[in-house]
Formats: sequence, C-alpha cells, structure tokens
Amino acid sequence: MLNLAIVVLLSYIIGSIPTSIMLSKWVHGFDIRTKGSGNAGGTNVFRVLGWKSGLLVTIVDVGKAVVATVLFARLFWDPTLPFYNRTPFDDFTIIQMICGGAAIVGHIWTMFAGFKGGKGIATGAGVLIGIAPTEFAISVGVFLIVFWAYKTVSLSSISAAVAFPLSLFVRHNIIGDEIHSYKTLIVFSLSVVVLLVYSHRQNIKRLIEGTEKKITALSREKLHGSGKLSQ
Repeated sequence: MLNLAIVVLLSYIIGSIPTSIMLSKWVHGFDIRTKGSGNAGGTNVFRVLGWKSGLLVTIVDVGKAVVATVLFARLFWDPTLPFYNRTPFDDFTIIQMICGGAAIVGHIWTMFAGFKGGKGIATGAGVLIGIAPTEFAISVGVFLIVFWAYKTVSLSSISAAVAFPLSLFVRHNIIGDEIHSYKTLIVFSLSVVVLLVYSHRQNIKRLIEGTEKKITALSREKLHGSGKLSQ
C-alpha cells in the first residue's frame, strides 16, 4: 500500500499547485482571490486578467490532472494492489481515478494557499482526458453549446460535468458500446459530479435567483471600470 499512498500524495500535491494565485501575484502583484468573484479558478482569471492569462491557467490546471492520471498512475502502478475487479485494466482505472480524485481535491483545497483554491472544473477535465477521452469530447461539446446559448461559465461547467456520466450511460446501455471499466467509471464520474456541484453551490444559488453574471456582462463592467472587477 506504500505505492498507493505515494500516488495519492503526489497527485494531491500537483493538484494543489495554485496556478492562478501564483500568476496573479508574480505577474500582476495581487492575489486573484481579492478580485472579481474571489475564486482562484480559471474563470475568474479570464474575467479579471483577460483571455491570455485565463487560457494559460486553464491549460496548466488541466495538465495537472493529466500528469496525475497518466504519469503518476503508471509510474507507481502495481498489479498486486488489493482491488478485486474482472481485469487488470479495471484495476489500473481505479488507480487513475484515485490519482485524479486526489488532484481535484488538491485544486479545490490547495495546501499552498490556506486550503482555498478553485472549483475543480479544469482539473476535472484533465482527469476525464486521462481516463475517458471520448466522454470528455462529448462534455466539451455540451459546455460549448450551453455557453453559446447562455454565456454563463458556471452553468456550462455543471452541464458538462453532468454530461459525462450521462454519455457513459447512453453509450453503454442504449447504444450498446462496450466500455472498459464501465461500472467503475460510472460510479467515479457521478462522484466527481457531486464534488463539482458542491464546489459550485453558490453559483447554483445565483443561477436560481437569476443573479449569476454572464461573461458578456462582466466584460462590459471591466471595460467601463465599474463593479467588483475594477476594484
């Protein structure tokens, strides 16, 4: 079990790297959590620092989980670990999920910034790339469609997260595609959805109240120097 402990620790540490906080402090001289929505995620970087910084932070946050699920999982993979599934592939998928889950937890509760990080969407996307690229592509498509329709990142992110287990279910049970480790993946993906919905609970409240701001509205506020973004 020592290998498993090392995997979890390394995955949590790489997930904890506070990309947006480091960028905002080192390049712009302030903590991103003091601006905009107060969140350390890529969306707030887009809002406050612009698309270039937002894209950079998003890519790095996605990459953290890809490293955890692809590199760390293989580096410390031990087929004798005590998981009882049908095939070794299923066992390795569980190791990937453990690594990915630890990276997401690290991103949301980063040890390097008082356990106050982002909301885990970009890191969660990295986990999906490493484990199930087909479902990831479907989730990206859902995100883009919802964002095009509503211009709201939180709603788009939640919709994309829900689309992942839903696409797994439809492909396996309705279309009849054979998906390796389906039972393991569906449980894991539902767990990720619960975690990400929990991290977006304030956004959901604002969505219900109709007060969640859209990217277009936020851009106009920034352009005219009004609202929290100009503080």
